[in-house]
Amino acid sequence: MIDDFHLYLEMNRVRSEQTAQAYARILRRLEGFLEARSLRLDSASLDDIEAFVGVELHQQGVSARSRRPHVAAIRGFYRWAHHRGLISQDPAAGLAYPSTGRTLPHVIQRRELEALLLACPLDEFLGVRDAALISVLAGAGLRVSGLVALNESDLVAQSTESGRDALSLRVREKGGHERLVPLPDEAGLMLRAYLGHPELDHIDRSMPNGDQVVFVSTGNRKIPAWRYAGEHRRLSTAAVWRMIRRRGQRAKIPENALHPHALRHLFATELAEHDVDQNTIATLLGHRDPSTTAVYVHLAQRRLREIVERANPLAHIQTPMTGLAAHLRRRSGTT
Repeated sequence: MIDDFHLYLEMNRVRSEQTAQAYARILRRLEGFLEARSLRLDSASLDDIEAFVGVELHQQGVSARSRRPHVAAIRGFYRWAHHRGLISQDPAAGLAYPSTGRTLPHVIQRRELEALLLACPLDEFLGVRDAALISVLAGAGLRVSGLVALNESDLVAQSTESGRDALSLRVREKGGHERLVPLPDEAGLMLRAYLGHPELDHIDRSMPNGDQVVFVSTGNRKIPAWRYAGEHRRLSTAAVWRMIRRRGQRAKIPENALHPHALRHLFATELAEHDVDQNTIATLLGHRDPSTTAVYVHLAQRRLREIVERANPLAHIQTPMTGLAAHLRRRSGTT
């Protein structure tokens, strides 16, 4: 049943391949839990499933937030099995998701992004590649999976209202959903500098359909030299994480900001601070539910602080702290 469900997820593209594999692993764990109690997947009750999702996973140290994918996998599996007539009733229909608090994402700051880019030496090929990669992540808000999946056919040249040429990216991320994201000029120029680098001419990144991988690896020792071309040259998500961590540590950026998603969060927070509506932010980020972007409104404090500093009544009268406040603003460059 698990194999059939896995195949169903992959063939019907209900979920990405990675999600389908993760769901299968979760169901294998549930199967082992039930077998230890002389039960089968097709005979489990809601109480049995809740014991696995609740007490069992808790004792294994799985947090409430990390248990949510387990619930999603189990509910999806039993709903599919019931629809196929493999079981007479769906025991997971009443299975509830564990309640979790909202966690605010770590956002890299503008000055830290600048330091990260400056940590990429532009007189080296890898420095140019990494600067282009970071620029695309921060300038277009891509998930790292969408970034590494880019091919040259996904770079779409468009003409602006002023007649200037600009790039947009055709992005495919979670669940295979596709969207077109405008690329700011700074990121577009950095990407063109990378694609025009002479060292890239010596790397075979062509795929069978004639397309070419955009972001390439240069030192993957797991692949034999004679196969190190085309799709095998594609940079992995893990390599992007390692690169950002390595460059960021040299630039002395806080550890909690050294991950690709921090750049995506900065992109979204900047949009919120510039009064972009949630529907537009959701479209640019590839969120199907605009409410998902609400967290970035909570993070958009810089613009609110600037407004308060400028418009509050204390700013227009003499107070015991007027001189000191003005001095602090001058030191921080905010006046």
